[in-house]
Amino acid sequence: MHIVLPDQDFSDLLGVHASALFEMVGQPQCGRLYLVPGVEGVAQAVFVIDASRRDAARFGALATGLPAGDWKLAIAAEALTLCPEIAHDATLGFCMGAYRFALGRETVFPTRLVLTEDARAVVPMAQAIWLGRDLINQPANLLGPEELAQEAADVVSAQGAACEIVSGESLVSAYPCLAAVGAGSDRPAQVVKAIWRGSRAPHDAPLLSLVGKGVCFDTGGYDIKPASGMLRMKKDMGGAALMLALAHVIMAQDLPIRLELRLGCVENSISGHAMRPGDILTTRAGMTVEVGNTDAEGRLVLSDLLTEACEQQPDWLLDAATLTGAARVALGPDLPALFSNDPQLAQLLLNAGAVVGDAMWQLPLWHGYDAWLCRKNAHLGNVTDKPMAGAITAALFLQHFVEPTVKWAHIDTYAWNDSSIPGRPEGGETLALRALVEATLRMINEKAGSQ
Repeated sequence: MHIVLPDQDFSDLLGVHASALFEMVGQPQCGRLYLVPGVEGVAQAVFVIDASRRDAARFGALATGLPAGDWKLAIAAEALTLCPEIAHDATLGFCMGAYRFALGRETVFPTRLVLTEDARAVVPMAQAIWLGRDLINQPANLLGPEELAQEAADVVSAQGAACEIVSGESLVSAYPCLAAVGAGSDRPAQVVKAIWRGSRAPHDAPLLSLVGKGVCFDTGGYDIKPASGMLRMKKDMGGAALMLALAHVIMAQDLPIRLELRLGCVENSISGHAMRPGDILTTRAGMTVEVGNTDAEGRLVLSDLLTEACEQQPDWLLDAATLTGAARVALGPDLPALFSNDPQLAQLLLNAGAVVGDAMWQLPLWHGYDAWLCRKNAHLGNVTDKPMAGAITAALFLQHFVEPTVKWAHIDTYAWNDSSIPGRPEGGETLALRALVEATLRMINEKAGSQ
């Protein structure tokens, strides 16, 4: 399996069969996979790329385009010079493209990539992507709050984290706003809390805190969604899946930091116990929130978790949620919206995404819209009366529960591929995961350099 540049003369490298092939097809095109015939069938394959930019997902075409059998990478020297990480990206992209969600049956994949010892470093990332996709793709009848919480607990416990699942009266007391969201469901809400420290991390190592929205199904509550709006609501726990996937990579790579993970696992349903429009809820922080729309439940779930996370004064606080349709209107399905109260943290995240080809796009925490959240009978409303800037006002709501001294970033993600493209099959997706891992490495290096 040769990876080459479009303007490269590689006929000597591949032999007479490749020369004849490219005489027939003309100038090789970027992103195309060419199969080179041999005496007994396909002898070699050539994948043509633009090596001036990184994008692991494009290598997913190898998993779907190569014939069955074992394949080894052979990367042209010119491509390696332009992109030293290309072997890493190609291996990870193959794994991304090979993913299949097959509920209740095991799929044997006939096309295999033989890994070098160096390439094995991508395994934790590949595992995390598959983990996140599997969780998001699970139907809601099989993945409720209890199942999501237990799955998360199993993942982090296997990596040596101390984990607690909070439920019942303890949950109502510690997370009253989150509990109100889950009160309408027969499947009780649960919160996963995990603490971990790398084997090379001292007791005062930098602390990274992760918070994820885990709404396993969102009917919209009494402000019920239309049928078309509910079709993909099993993915409303995509923020929790993303944060769990990130935690898995951090722990599997044994990064020298302290880590805390909080996932709010709930279901937003309709019943006599469900919250109503006009209800006033009290949060963990003591602020009151008037429910203007029961379908804006994700920010209520996150509010208590962010408050608790800030009590530990983390060096960095990241949260992720499938929070608003407004973010999708602004940026489409592939670009998660990024909000941050710290310009340096925001730029670090954006730069990391640009480097690894897993982009986010920053939207402002525009203070001019903060007054839109004010209410006469409560400190805040969970929605505004304005039909505009929905993603920004949702992020501004969350900011009220973040200590100003804590460096915080909020990621509003879609968590889904609407159609299949190389490396990104239709279904659940861990958008921004590769960017967040790269950013975590950079945060650690920055912190070490400043000490």
